[in-house]
Amino acid sequence: MKIPLYQVDAFTSRVFAGNPAAVCILEAWIEDHLLQAIAAENNLSETAFLVPNDAGFEIRWFTPAVEVALCGHATLASSYVQFFCRDWPADTIRFQTRKSGHLLVTRRGDLLEMDFPARPPEAMAPLPGLAQALGVRIKEVYRSQEDVLVTLGSEQEVLEARPDFAALQRLESRGIIITAPGSRSDFVSRFFAPAVGVAEDPVTGSAHCVLIPYWSKILGKKELHALQVSRRGGELWCRDAGERVKISGQAALYLQGHITL
Repeated sequence: MKIPLYQVDAFTSRVFAGNPAAVCILEAWIEDHLLQAIAAENNLSETAFLVPNDAGFEIRWFTPAVEVALCGHATLASSYVQFFCRDWPADTIRFQTRKSGHLLVTRRGDLLEMDFPARPPEAMAPLPGLAQALGVRIKEVYRSQEDVLVTLGSEQEVLEARPDFAALQRLESRGIIITAPGSRSDFVSRFFAPAVGVAEDPVTGSAHCVLIPYWSKILGKKELHALQVSRRGGELWCRDAGERVKISGQAALYLQGHITL
């Protein structure tokens, strides 16, 4: 069996930046243990698997360790592959997921706009050991459907955070988002998810399902510009649309080939 494979850097206009994702195109679903083995072999924060259906594609996402319910950058990468590498004939692609409903991605020039569910966070008491695990001074803590959102005082504090990943892995959460107002954007963030096999994710679309409703309310605006200030870095254009969020970004193709099983 030969499986078409693409590696795309998402939320950037150039290679060696943004968040690399693998995209595998299947004719039909193969066994889950093979999907997980391929994702582990790719050793990227996420591998997306696509199977065509009557409306577009079914999509699933795997880290090197587990399957996840929602992934933004690998959805952006999958859309890039269809639009720019495989001549998708329309301006919109519909993806059917197993745990996050339908997702739409629309091509708008060189930007790809993803329509995702909003996940507004709710205030909570800090988890025991959270400040020490992150190595930061926490302002406020919120919980969303899967992640914990931690607000800090400045972009510099976000940049300077040096988390203890072993300690973060013991916390009861898929991932930890840290965020603050940006000096070159409306807000900045970083995302840590050692519990699912990703110490620090370079750019995290699904985290912005939480960040967009939070910052929209704080800043009193619907259109937002965001930077994820990981080492590789990424740029996102965001819009609060109530129960949905719009997350737009660019992508760049790094490699194309086949997996042989």
